[in-house]
Amino acid sequence: MPSFGSETRYLFPFIIEDLQEKMVFLGGPRQVGKTTLAETLLHNIPGQYYNWDKLGQRNAALKGQWAPKSNLIVLDEFHKYKKWKTWLKGEYDTLKGRFKFLLTGSARLDLYRRGGDSLQGRYHSYRLHPFSLAEIHALKLQTNPFQPLQFRSGHWISDFKMLLRYGGFPEPFVKQNDRHWRRWQQEKIERLLKEDIRDLTVIQDVGNLALLADLLPSKIASILSINSLAEDLGVNFRTVAHWFDVFEQFYYCFRIPPYQTRKVAAVKKEKKLYLWDWSSIKNEGAKLENMVASHLLKFCHYLVDVEGYKAELHFLRDSTGKELDFLITIDRQPWFAVEVKNHDTQIASSLYYFKKRLNIPQVYQVTTDENQDYEKKGIRVMPASQFLTGLV
Repeated sequence: MPSFGSETRYLFPFIIEDLQEKMVFLGGPRQVGKTTLAETLLHNIPGQYYNWDKLGQRNAALKGQWAPKSNLIVLDEFHKYKKWKTWLKGEYDTLKGRFKFLLTGSARLDLYRRGGDSLQGRYHSYRLHPFSLAEIHALKLQTNPFQPLQFRSGHWISDFKMLLRYGGFPEPFVKQNDRHWRRWQQEKIERLLKEDIRDLTVIQDVGNLALLADLLPSKIASILSINSLAEDLGVNFRTVAHWFDVFEQFYYCFRIPPYQTRKVAAVKKEKKLYLWDWSSIKNEGAKLENMVASHLLKFCHYLVDVEGYKAELHFLRDSTGKELDFLITIDRQPWFAVEVKNHDTQIASSLYYFKKRLNIPQVYQVTTDENQDYEKKGIRVMPASQFLTGLV
């Protein structure tokens, strides 16, 4: 396994650069490495770390009692403060010539930018993702929108298998120990439900919320039916729909929508479900698809947060049932499509169909078979381990 640290994390140089001119908001799931990254930044920029859950640090920050020798102020989980936006705007407008501000949080910070004074124009926002194959090998993105992805030659299969097995969250991936992974899984869900969601929502039915979390790994890579889940849990549709919104706010799961175009009679509303931590999925085919989905989402968020492109992740499905796992678009225009097959290397007919209908520039079918790498009629069949080296 390669050696890496916080300074090699893919967002590190961009955050350093952006702090010179604005505040930086860094969101991402719990235990993805936000605090470790912030501490590494403090080794490069002298400063002080303030944690909302530490009473002394919280009070000092809210009173504006900043450490005098600091250049960087790190505020962890301060979005839990009801008036955080107005308070932070006041501190930044007064002290931006003296301090740099980094706000980190394990909930989607964009969802709290509502009401009161706006922070627009005062910050850059990033979403920190778990480790990906390209990141653990410090591979830099070498492609541009609508150009072919640039894949690297090398021996990636060992780390690919470990990522598939233990997921990309730093602690279980680095340890690669089954007993530790099982305990980490239990603690992750408990903290999500009893700490994060409890602190920032008014949800009372934590029991059914936990049952929903338990059900989701078996629903991965399929069209999500909220009605069906509502019936299983004995609650109404709106309640389950709200719970899904909450799970997404706290980076437990994400849903991708179908691509809408007049060229294909696409389904209108149904979305596909994936988890931020794919390691808890038992079905090997669904786990592989989720791992690829997570890498593609990280790729899109990088293009949005770092490069400023309007990149989006979709799937394709028409009214006749033809389906393609993933489509990446820039400004709503297709760039490349990906079909995931666990072992099958025969090209899926849907790839030909959608490539022709939508004029998709690049189309890939990825598989766990390391011996399959060829191109036929504009479609590249290749190992998933090599395909992921072309992302972030």
